[in-house]
Amino acid sequence: MSKSYNNSSPVKSLSTTQNLISAGVSWAFLALLYFLLFSAKIPDPVQRGIEVHAQWYVIGTNIFKAVAYLVASLLCWRNWRGTQMVSSGKVWLSIGLGMFAYFIGGLVFGYTEIVLKQDPDVSIADIFFVLTYLCLGNGMALALVSRRINLAARQWLIVAAVGALGSFLAWLISQKEKASTEQIAFLLNLFYIVSDVALLMIATTMLLAFWVGKVSLSWRMIAAAAFSLYIADMWFKFAQRPDYQSGDILEVFWVFSGVLFGLGAVLEYDASLSLKRRDRGRKRT
Repeated sequence: MSKSYNNSSPVKSLSTTQNLISAGVSWAFLALLYFLLFSAKIPDPVQRGIEVHAQWYVIGTNIFKAVAYLVASLLCWRNWRGTQMVSSGKVWLSIGLGMFAYFIGGLVFGYTEIVLKQDPDVSIADIFFVLTYLCLGNGMALALVSRRINLAARQWLIVAAVGALGSFLAWLISQKEKASTEQIAFLLNLFYIVSDVALLMIATTMLLAFWVGKVSLSWRMIAAAAFSLYIADMWFKFAQRPDYQSGDILEVFWVFSGVLFGLGAVLEYDASLSLKRRDRGRKRT
């Protein structure tokens, strides 16, 4: 009976992996269609001359983001609890905590904007968003430190150039904002800018360092997730104004980011199981 189980487990694992990947890609595609088809603004029924997104549409965007980050956190924690994973369990625990913190922060942000009808520029949600960056940065940094990084000089120049370009873009966008009189808002914006650029540089290093290898695809997904997070954050900062309402088209990259983090976790889990089965096969022979 155990022999039959061992023979069927690779098929079961492959099926689960394919289903999870298909579900993630489908969720990202549905989110893109939703943003493209329904993001047009309509006249505000209360205030004349102002156009807003329909409330049902804004609720839908929050659902797309919430599901993406919640599922990503669960998949990361599956890797943390898994045995013989290629990457350290601390890596996936930290990234999973970051995903869950973003999930909670998104719920608080949506509740403040939709239910309380308040400007969530600075709110309790920022506590969870700060935790997100701290956990993500820690997890991705641990993944790099655990492997021997041997980049050529020109590759380090690419990382530096991406960091410089990302910093310049973030600085340029921040200049359009009016000087804030609130110290907390200023410090939060500074923290988000620095964190976005740091994640961008770590993601670039990952792309160059993990371009080949047995689990390279999973970390390319993680790097792409960090790039997507940067794009969405920069758009939010660029478009933000006193009457800003969330739901603009480029915010779909937040959904992409959550999906890509989840896909990265799925691909490493599957790769780790494949390596484990291969090692068992070698021992038997």
